[in-house]
Amino acid sequence: MLAAGKLREWRENPCKFVLEVFRAEPDTWQEKALAAFRDNNRIAMKASKGPGKTCLEAWLAWNFLLTRLHPKIAATSITGDNLSDNLWPEMAKWQNKSELLKAKFKWTKTRIFAIDHPETWFMSARSWSKSADATQQADTLAGLHADYLLFILDEVGGIPDAVMAAAEAGLSTGIETKIVIGGNPTHTEGPLYRACVTEKHLWFVVEVNGDPDNPERAKRVSIQWAREQIDKYGRDNPWVLVNVFGEFPPASLNTLLGPEEVQKAMKTRYKEQVYNWAQKRIGVDVSRFGDDLTVLFPRQGIQAFKPVPMRHPRGSAVSVDIATRVIMAKVKWGSEVELFDDTVGWAHGAIDHMVAAGYSPVPIAFHSPALNPRYKNRRAEMWFRMAEWVKRGGALPNVPELVGELTVPQYCFLDGKFQIEPKDQVKERLGRSPDYADALAMTFAIPDTEKEEELLTRLRDYGPWKDLNKCVHDYNPFEEARI
Repeated sequence: MLAAGKLREWRENPCKFVLEVFRAEPDTWQEKALAAFRDNNRIAMKASKGPGKTCLEAWLAWNFLLTRLHPKIAATSITGDNLSDNLWPEMAKWQNKSELLKAKFKWTKTRIFAIDHPETWFMSARSWSKSADATQQADTLAGLHADYLLFILDEVGGIPDAVMAAAEAGLSTGIETKIVIGGNPTHTEGPLYRACVTEKHLWFVVEVNGDPDNPERAKRVSIQWAREQIDKYGRDNPWVLVNVFGEFPPASLNTLLGPEEVQKAMKTRYKEQVYNWAQKRIGVDVSRFGDDLTVLFPRQGIQAFKPVPMRHPRGSAVSVDIATRVIMAKVKWGSEVELFDDTVGWAHGAIDHMVAAGYSPVPIAFHSPALNPRYKNRRAEMWFRMAEWVKRGGALPNVPELVGELTVPQYCFLDGKFQIEPKDQVKERLGRSPDYADALAMTFAIPDTEKEEELLTRLRDYGPWKDLNKCVHDYNPFEEARI
């Protein structure tokens, strides 16, 4: 029979429990979390990818199950599959490493319980429905009454507030109630964000990173993998911030820009000499349906200007109207290139009319292959370029619609390539088509270059042979010296 003194010792020192029961040696950050478990009723883990977070959750759960009297533990995750595929097998893994735990507890697919007290001494797997209302979601963690309660919320970034609120309500009862949450910092809202930022004073926060240059990095994260991600995408890439550094991105992981970044860009203005070197261009996003807009968006280097929206009454000669309006804008402003989204039929007609009038618009198909193979298609490539432009100081006109249109679209990593959310899906979530944003994105279909008159002047003044190597063909507008 296990001595009460040993149980008390393991309860007071969870790290010693791991060493003696599992014969495992925790990493430094895991030791910190284990030590905090005794005296803190709220522990939040903000972690990079693959540091051993689920392992720690299993250790804490087994410690609580073994060293408390008739405890009850409820565990949930972002999905039922995630719970059954990760934390639950991890519980089985560590039980199988301990003859003591195998003798005292029985593991099943949804419940782990003390063999001698199956009804009052257990850990249960709980799931919630995304389609349920807040009251129904809160019921996920309801119905637990005991002197010793532990709530474990894995991958908490995507868990509804109602579920989290139910766990926090449990803190008001019993002798000892604890909440352990963990996840990648993918969202700049929700339970994990609040615990680590706005309500940090209430939580013991463990920050776990895989930065290969940080001496406090998680040892389980491959240094080679971390360096590959940094070299491939850059240290400021949202995906790298979350998965390698364990940091919250400026916006949610699956969005390119946050509201603050867009609003800051709307307040930015540059003097003409800052952007006068660049080619003037107009991006044209053509309406797909009757309630959508056709938008003409002018941009010159680091400065974007007020767009021109167009609505098309039924029965109007849409293609002719678009071509006429673009030609008028070109003549008035002096743009050198007009880039059309030619995904829809009206765009084809407008392009044909401009060509017939002696102009040379550039058709760009959103679904066509990207110039850079890291992107799934041309639209994804343009959106990522546009987002990078905003982040590096791009100036936007004060168009309120842009805040939502630039921040709502989500992206994913599909078959090794970045993909932006399809326009019809964005429209469904946003309530309107992101026509302004897509028109601006069109101006990034090709790299920024010098305007023709600037290039001709330099060639004339310096001679085509003397300074031929100085001609700028792939100009980088984001060089610090240029901004």
